[in-house]
Amino acid sequence: MEQAQGDDRSSKLDPRSVVAARLTGGIVLVCVALPTLVGVGLTSLFSPWNTGQKIGLFVAWVGLIGLWAVTAFFVPALRYRATRYRVDDRGLTIRRGILWRTVTSVPKSRVQHTDVLQGPLQRQFELATLVIHTAGTQDASVSLSGLAHHTALPIRDFLIGGGHDGV
Repeated sequence: MEQAQGDDRSSKLDPRSVVAARLTGGIVLVCVALPTLVGVGLTSLFSPWNTGQKIGLFVAWVGLIGLWAVTAFFVPALRYRATRYRVDDRGLTIRRGILWRTVTSVPKSRVQHTDVLQGPLQRQFELATLVIHTAGTQDASVSLSGLAHHTALPIRDFLIGGGHDGV
């Protein structure tokens, strides 16, 4: 696992997670942009609005889609820089957040079971999401996406008792 600099023994997410998240955001953007463009076009054709109002609708659509595109490009890199995790004898600690920072600690003794999930893009980039199900009701499951698949598996095994050393 890649270690962060300094005395902090926390690890970074896999850098491929940035590209995968950007690609996912782009796919979702296209899936939303095309139907809404059709809606804007049909509204412009069949509405009694004047030309200025129709142009305003199209400009608003372009602005929203553009804002979404910029967000889909920049947020994954910010998320990558703002997320760290640490696995030690006590369990897993995740530090994340761009504006609002959170620290989530999952004691090893509270882990009920774990899942390692991979969607099609995650498989393509050899990434995974580790989901930890814990005893209790609040935050009964904690997920950490953006891990290399070969990193998520030993963490899973360690948390469910298969390993004795910190990962």
